[in-house]
Amino acid sequence: MTVKYLNQPEGKTLEFKRDLSSTRNILKTLVAFANTAGGTLLIGIEDKTHEVLGVANPLDAEERLCSTIADSIEPRLVPNVELMTWEDKTLLVVEVFPSNSRPHWLRAEGDVRGVYVRLGSSNRQADADLIADLRRGVMGVTFDEQVLPDMTAEAIDFPAVVASFAPQRKLLEQDLQTLRLLVPSQGRLAPTIGGLLLFGHHRDNVFPDAWIQCGRFIGRDKANIFDHTEIHDHLPLAVEQVMAFLKKHAMRGADFSSGLRRKDVWSIPLTILREVVVNAVVHADYSQKGAPIRVMFFDDRIEVENPGILLPGMTLEDMMQGVSRLRNRVIARVFRELNLIEQWGSGIPRIFQEAEKLHLPRPDIIEVGMRVRVIIYLAEPLATSGNEVTGEVTGEVTGEVEKLLLVIQGEMKRADIQAVLQLKHADHFREHYLLPALKTGLLEMTTPDKPRSSKQRYRLTPSGLQWFIQRRAKT
Repeated sequence: MTVKYLNQPEGKTLEFKRDLSSTRNILKTLVAFANTAGGTLLIGIEDKTHEVLGVANPLDAEERLCSTIADSIEPRLVPNVELMTWEDKTLLVVEVFPSNSRPHWLRAEGDVRGVYVRLGSSNRQADADLIADLRRGVMGVTFDEQVLPDMTAEAIDFPAVVASFAPQRKLLEQDLQTLRLLVPSQGRLAPTIGGLLLFGHHRDNVFPDAWIQCGRFIGRDKANIFDHTEIHDHLPLAVEQVMAFLKKHAMRGADFSSGLRRKDVWSIPLTILREVVVNAVVHADYSQKGAPIRVMFFDDRIEVENPGILLPGMTLEDMMQGVSRLRNRVIARVFRELNLIEQWGSGIPRIFQEAEKLHLPRPDIIEVGMRVRVIIYLAEPLATSGNEVTGEVTGEVTGEVEKLLLVIQGEMKRADIQAVLQLKHADHFREHYLLPALKTGLLEMTTPDKPRSSKQRYRLTPSGLQWFIQRRAKT
């Protein structure tokens, strides 16, 4: 058993301590284990080198540790403490199980400041929102099942719900209660938090952080952002908006191998990414403040992260094996009814299976800060400063065209581009800048079938993005 531990790095459920000299750190670890996914603490091992040092006077050390735990942790925590011999040295092994009495805290620090959770190989102090989440978990209630008694049924956008369910079935008003978007409260119907998050009018007024932030970065870090958007749509629609943003910055080709019928081939794994985005929306901790879901598109990977650490009792290894616990039952129920998810727990294993089938690098799932991040690596970088521009450049890149292409940020109106370039005359701008830029194939209209549309925007094509990166790299 000791050999198994010695061959593992410290992590969410394992920690080494040299001795009992730092009692507070030991107690923090035990509290964090109990509040999160359980874990094992081995005392008598150098944490950096894993050298087995042993514990002096092991029987006295065991009694001292048990007394300290009993006197210092609330509610009472009773871990399994054993002595274990490795070669000629004795270790103290403390095994903690996920607790049904959480949150536990250090008595000396109180029930607010003394609550800790395990994040990777470190202990983090829990804030008020996380402490409330720990309590809800013990009571078997999810955040999105809670009722908003001060609001009425009109807070739910019923036409939006009907439109979302239209491809599946005809939705009736009474179905809003079956789906728990509305529940009886104080003699009338009131929305649940999940109902408001999914289909609420003015959702941002109540949950200003329940939105999705998307960004396309040039290169492999966040130093240079090329395009970004904020998505505040109803959650089922928000998934499609995220996918549209990712497609906008991906390369698309054609495959006719199965016959004359064209099949689009994308440079990013859309099936995997949809699964990851849905997973983030369904499992986000919407009680966290200042923490939207983030989708970050780099040259070599796409990262999707949602607020909220794993639920108590869950580890990353559990996720990869298909173990599932729902943070948001209402949201998950609606997404399943809309066929956005298949069955509980199948999403993460399917991501790994699909990545292997597509010969992609193995995805990563990590806990960072108080968030869960999924990283999908691309088969090849989409654009780097060393690549040649792909696609045919059909027109000359004059000085005027170059100036225009270098100021494009995402999708822009003609008037906005002209204003950035500080050009007053529309005809001159159109003749010498805009039309020549469109002819190069590096710039395109968002609605080319309606060139004079009031909603017309202009953006770089994938080849234009690569040109932009190469041009910026030279400056």
